[in-house]
Amino acid sequence: MGQFFNTFPGGTRPQLARSRGFSLSQDEKGKGPVLRCAIPAPLRQYLDYLAPADWHGPIVRGARVRAPLGSRTLTGIITATVDSSSVAPGKLKSVSAVLDESPLIDTRMMDLLCWTADYYQHPPGETLMLGLSVRERRGQAPANIDQPGFELSLRGKGLAEDSLTRAPRQRALVAALREGPKSRVELLAAGFTGANLRSLAARELIKPVSMQTVSEWRSQPSLEANPEQASAIAAICASVGQFSCHLLEGVTGSGKTEVYLQCISQMLARGRQCLVLVPEIGLTPQLLKRFEERFDAPIAVLHSGLGNAERDRNWQRARLGEAAIILGTRSAVFTPMLNPGLIVVDEEHDLSLSQQDGLRYSARDVAVKRAQLSDCPVVLGSATPSLESMANATSKRYHWHQLTRRATGAQPPRKQIVDIRGLDLNAGLSSTLETSISDALNAGEQVLLFLNRRGFAPALRCHDCGWVAECGHCDARETLHRKPPRLQCHHCGAREAVPEYCPGCRGRRLFATGLGTEQTELALRANYPEVPVYRVDSDSMSGRQAMSSFADEVAKGGPCIMLGTQLLAKGHHFPRVTRVGVLDADAMLFSPDFRGEERLAQLLTQVAGRAGRAQRPGEGRIQPRHPDHPIIAAVLDNDWTTLSEQLLAARRQQGLPPHGALAALRCDSPDANAGLLFLQQLAERPGAARAQGGARIVGPLAAPMARRAGLYRSHLIVAGRSRGTVQAAMKDLVAAAGEQRVPTGLRWFVDIDPSEPL
Repeated sequence: MGQFFNTFPGGTRPQLARSRGFSLSQDEKGKGPVLRCAIPAPLRQYLDYLAPADWHGPIVRGARVRAPLGSRTLTGIITATVDSSSVAPGKLKSVSAVLDESPLIDTRMMDLLCWTADYYQHPPGETLMLGLSVRERRGQAPANIDQPGFELSLRGKGLAEDSLTRAPRQRALVAALREGPKSRVELLAAGFTGANLRSLAARELIKPVSMQTVSEWRSQPSLEANPEQASAIAAICASVGQFSCHLLEGVTGSGKTEVYLQCISQMLARGRQCLVLVPEIGLTPQLLKRFEERFDAPIAVLHSGLGNAERDRNWQRARLGEAAIILGTRSAVFTPMLNPGLIVVDEEHDLSLSQQDGLRYSARDVAVKRAQLSDCPVVLGSATPSLESMANATSKRYHWHQLTRRATGAQPPRKQIVDIRGLDLNAGLSSTLETSISDALNAGEQVLLFLNRRGFAPALRCHDCGWVAECGHCDARETLHRKPPRLQCHHCGAREAVPEYCPGCRGRRLFATGLGTEQTELALRANYPEVPVYRVDSDSMSGRQAMSSFADEVAKGGPCIMLGTQLLAKGHHFPRVTRVGVLDADAMLFSPDFRGEERLAQLLTQVAGRAGRAQRPGEGRIQPRHPDHPIIAAVLDNDWTTLSEQLLAARRQQGLPPHGALAALRCDSPDANAGLLFLQQLAERPGAARAQGGARIVGPLAAPMARRAGLYRSHLIVAGRSRGTVQAAMKDLVAAAGEQRVPTGLRWFVDIDPSEPL
């Protein structure tokens, strides 16, 4: 987050505007005001319509309409009413229907969505749809949130307790309802099925009942905060009802979550809702469990792993103020709230908080803007904050709270570099690391191993001619998987069978090179057959309950080995882990991304911090092939604050964010040269080469991965000293691109503050 959160770009908050343009004809004036609407189409402007002739209700900003666009009728959103239009007289169409008498998107959320469309320079109709639930985007009514429940009927209450002996689940269901009415959700969560409910209802032993929601939000007693935590809690809660941004930097295990919990408790006591964002779905079960243990208040969970019906209901509960806490991934930043009190962004540095397709936005930055518009505090928490947040903290734009010691009093883990050059490795494991693993398991402790590469091996080669299996759609090698056997591209998802012989020379001496989690898992199971080995990556944790089940097993406390990718390294609390190993630690050292060193340092610091979070001492062993690299040495010797100062100094010298701004105009095309030619014409148009307020245009260039999913990728880069100059230059490029002929199949889009390598 940089310099943009004080005002809307180009002026004040958008209001119900009075636009300049053609005056309405007498016939059009008789049909009511002009409705300026956002229509979900790739159009970079709002569209004007007349109100339907038979509509006599209110016309309000944030309500939905059915509007014609070409041969289609789409659901749009009213953004303003105006008394004139740029559409020529007699050409204005009427909307088919106004769907809402009151706004589904309130003023604060409309302001946020309009700002988002403007800042990220994305079609407003597509952006504003994010303010609606899935069913509302289809033109349906908001979800019904009356909680259906069941209670025993008079006949059921008189049923003898030893009845239903031949139907044990129905008998258990009757026993559960003897304690009182329960919602359908509670009963299904307890293991009963819809068939159980239908059977008892058919026999008139139970009857439906509407469940009442909790009318008062309560919290369980908090843990005693240490002085650093208490200071952060007091500062955050002192700004209730007004905007302030707080960076909560805390070493792993320092109790950042407890700070969140105590701040949320104070907000709930004031009747205010709280929004908590996490970077991964896998982090929600553990955090949800802690929330449910602490709060007697309704919690709404929102992420892509839920069914549409459940998400729609949770969306409506949040809008009506019935959900006290909203917990979700990045898209939940647009969840409506009746009375927002606090926004929390956990692991704020994480790349998963940035959307990589469609509307490319940073949920962290949007959360800060939302807090400003909602007059509430926002907390950005991390053990390794992004350099953008660190720069804002050191310049005092953010309130900076540091938790420098572990909440339990445990000592930070001892970190050791294991130089693996020239060593014989067993599926990536050095003998030193294997000894450490054995010692931990023999002591009844748990081990966490990090390898940021899923699959069995990253390449399949031919020993005879050197052929390498490559994706037919991307400039990338295919990864070899063993369960089930396949070659798979991790960029486009394409799969194919493992060949029996080389397609180049017909030789049969094919071999795997490199290391993946499947390969190391096999070695661990062979070395430690008596100990559970859990592999945690996107292949093994694909089911809705997979991460929750894994966390429950580990929480039982028995000795085990956890091996995983970044899914395992983010924000999890494993108190019995005392040994951490990082395999192939320097794999990201030579990334084409200028943020590569920052992300590697964050990753190594986060992973090493998983060890020794309770009273038992922890050890972290990092296995690089370049142990003398400054980043590897810095992670070993310094805390994140010191390391981030070094990285920020390098960025300052290079003029890179946060000491500069970047944006990109990107093209995808099935033709290898079409995108480069399209961008070249933009760059060569009159005036384009002139620096605009200090901004400069670089390119066109092929993307670091020039072909992905069958499309050739290229971009123009706009660089400048400030966001304002880059924004102005990019708007000029976007306007020119909109006027230029677009080749068949080419798609261009804007990437502001890009997180993808340039």
